[in-house]
Amino acid sequence: MSELPTSNDNRPSMADAHGRAALLMTESLLHSLIAKSIISVAEAVEVVETVISVEKDAIADVGDSDGTIRKSLALLQKISTSLSHDLNVPT
Repeated sequence: MSELPTSNDNRPSMADAHGRAALLMTESLLHSLIAKSIISVAEAVEVVETVISVEKDAIADVGDSDGTIRKSLALLQKISTSLSHDLNVPT
């Protein structure tokens, strides 16, 4: 009987690193667009909330057995919350 290989390697995979870099780049781009008055904070929040909705649909459609989508949702929610705080800051 063949055993499945196991690994105790808990380091983030390259895919995690690429995804994290992409998320940080996107967040920076949103902040830059806001700073240049190209989009409003409300529009940026709407963009992030749309992505959150798509990710939730993905869980419903394909599941999330390894928790990757839930981790993505947590990061996206933090970005949305951070941007939402800016909605209440007088300019």
